Amino acid sequence: MKRSPLISPELLERIIDASEDGIVVAEQEGDENILIYVNQGFERLTGYSADEILYQDCRFLQNEDRHQPGLDTIREALKAGRPCREVLRNYRKDGTLFYNELSITPMYDEDDHLTYYIGVQKDVTERIEAQQELERLKAEHGVN
Repeated sequence: MKRSPLISPELLERIIDASEDGIVVAEQEGDENILIYVNQGFERLTGYSADEILYQDCRFLQNEDRHQPGLDTIREALKAGRPCREVLRNYRKDGTLFYNELSITPMYDEDDHLTYYIGVQKDVTERIEAQQELERLKAEHGVN
């Protein structure tokens, strides 16, 4: 089997930073998932710099909005060490709401021990707001 050439760490970081999506790496410590890496896409999406939020649990993005159905699904997936995808209400540094389609993937080492979680955050605010407006219009006109 032919192996592809390795990508240098510097090039890999540039590739990840070029993504418009937020990409994070978190380490599980008890019930917390501590951010140990965020890309520039995350900084642009949330308004937080890496220096402000590294080594914190990523729950700060929910602000006080901690009773969302998707959060229960995420907690269950984290506990089971399996991937998941949910849409959450998150808040930027300036307090503005955005809808975040969060995909979480567990990473295991050679000994099959869970080591990290990779999170990819996509801003789906426009899609969710369009869906909400469509539902509002349907309700207004009595359409099911």
